[in-house]
Amino acid sequence: MSKFIPYKNESDVLHIGGLMIENRLDRITISGDIDLTADQAGLADAHALRQLLVDVVAKLEAQSLPARLPPTTNTIVANPFE
Repeated sequence: MSKFIPYKNESDVLHIGGLMIENRLDRITISGDIDLTADQAGLADAHALRQLLVDVVAKLEAQSLPARLPPTTNTIVANPFE
């Protein structure tokens, strides 16, 4: 399994508990929910989340960032099934 490198590609997905973390070139999308239970499983999830955030912060701090990204644009394409 390859390491999740933040902002590296548009295809990596990481699962931590009930969270889905999607990699993008300009953003990391986190969706879902998680219970950090007071057991070994909760501790493992907490460590995984901490490492993800450490990696994201390190990557962001190493770049020259704009104040804010422009809004994403949506493109409507013809339905190939019609």
